[in-house]
Amino acid sequence: MLRPARIALFTATAVALTGSLAACGAGAGSSVSSSGAFSAANCQGGTLRVLDSAKNDKGFDPAVLYTSGGGAIPRLLFRTLTTRQSVPGANGTKVVPDLATDTGTPSQNATMWTYHLKSGLKFSDGTPITSADVKYGVERSFSPQLAGGPPYLRDWLVGGADYQGPYGTGAKDLASIETPDPSTIVFHLRKSEGDFPYLAAETQFAPVPKAKDTGKDYNADPVSSGPYTIAGFTKGRELDLVRNTHWSRSTDQQRLACPDRIDISLGLSSAVINQRLSASVGQDADAITTDTSLDAPTLAKVSADPALKQRVVTGKFPQIFYLAFDLKKAPFDNQLVREALSYAVDRTALVNAEGGTQLAVPSTTFTPESLTAAHQDYDYFPAGATGNPAKAKQLLAQAGHPNGITVPLAYDTDDVNTGAPAATALQQAFAKAGITLQLQPLSDANFGSTVNTPATQPALTLTSWGADWPSGGPFLTPIFDGRQIVSGGGNFNLAQYDDPAVNAQIDKINQVTDYAVAQKQWAALDAQLGKLALTVPLYEEATSVLYGSHVKNAYLDQWRGWYDIASVSVK
Repeated sequence: MLRPARIALFTATAVALTGSLAACGAGAGSSVSSSGAFSAANCQGGTLRVLDSAKNDKGFDPAVLYTSGGGAIPRLLFRTLTTRQSVPGANGTKVVPDLATDTGTPSQNATMWTYHLKSGLKFSDGTPITSADVKYGVERSFSPQLAGGPPYLRDWLVGGADYQGPYGTGAKDLASIETPDPSTIVFHLRKSEGDFPYLAAETQFAPVPKAKDTGKDYNADPVSSGPYTIAGFTKGRELDLVRNTHWSRSTDQQRLACPDRIDISLGLSSAVINQRLSASVGQDADAITTDTSLDAPTLAKVSADPALKQRVVTGKFPQIFYLAFDLKKAPFDNQLVREALSYAVDRTALVNAEGGTQLAVPSTTFTPESLTAAHQDYDYFPAGATGNPAKAKQLLAQAGHPNGITVPLAYDTDDVNTGAPAATALQQAFAKAGITLQLQPLSDANFGSTVNTPATQPALTLTSWGADWPSGGPFLTPIFDGRQIVSGGGNFNLAQYDDPAVNAQIDKINQVTDYAVAQKQWAALDAQLGKLALTVPLYEEATSVLYGSHVKNAYLDQWRGWYDIASVSVK
């Protein structure tokens, strides 16, 4: 999944948490407001204010959303078959039941998954939630007019590649999703997928009542299955949520839903958001942000103020920033050239371009350290802290380029951190090794369509990739599985790498339903692929975000590297 730098677009616990939470997980810390002890049993009431920079003019249709990367607000409106466990630390990466009674029962080879719904589930209009509603919610996500959600269902479900959704004359249902009774739903997959319980946490698995579906207009006022419902929504400006009176904690152990009301301001500048959260005056004392973290100057100011420092939560979203080669274009069809660029990288300069060590951490592996279970340390082309231009020159000469090379580098100009500053840092470091980078700036509107289309893809791209859920599968498969190469737009295998043996390894790992075992195998595959210099891993970002002085239980969610509205309290 692509995710903008330094922005997390939109877990709760039934256990009372008090005091301060220590650092948890790889490089991650979290905290609870010092304005008083938090009690899950007595957190109801008040109005939570949310200050966001995103305009969110697309609305809230579960078919087109990403829960994992776009995750706090949709999780207040929609429940799914499974969800992430709402606890701090590494356990927050686990998948747990939500609408379903468990995380799914697989067939022996993980090509069929069966779920049973809990009893007593209701929509915000009081009607019961049935398996047919879940099936219909999944089916409508296949409609071309509702494109934008995760692509996995089309690839995984039998018949999914050709299915066009439930709309239009002669439209049919998707036969690979069965509902033998109102509380049972069965998914038939065309291949083994041990990670299916993680996919079932995406909003495409939110129930949608067919009678209330308004197609493209459903995004303005969807029927809620979560603890809140929309009271008012002005696209690009504000969103007001109130309690769904038909939701109950007795059927939902992963959302505390403490505030009575949540008022969300949209389209604010990052500077204004951080200034208001820092001052924490009036209603802003009850405020958080779901998409704006601290930049380097503000972070330095906050770090020097003990009172402000207590109101900062930090962590990482499993995302790697890297150089992508097109192996079909010279000179990157030569591994020695790719290795030369790997040796020439100055990761210290890149971290400084990001704003320093509090905002970025160098990486020599494609799977980032923050994806702990699927991470294995390796550094096959040691560049040291500031690069090894002598080794790079040696490799270029061996590859037949004794006088160096000149290559273009595409980057996203709208990314203020990873765009021009990082591209310039790379240009300066590579020049020392005889590698001349011709910078090719692309606007955000053109970056994806250009880079993710093989016919227009540059030979070298500065980009990033993040996990749709905390597993090596959605991290490695779209980038290195040759069957994922798409000739049109939406191709993320930028290397256009296609090795049948690697494809077979991916299939074998996908049959494993034991999470820990599977992640070790993903880590080993990453280490194996790393030897081929198919990419140049650069760094992963760290996130630091402020919250208001009256906010409690703002702990780190290690699934997305952010805290979640479903957990916080203002009372």
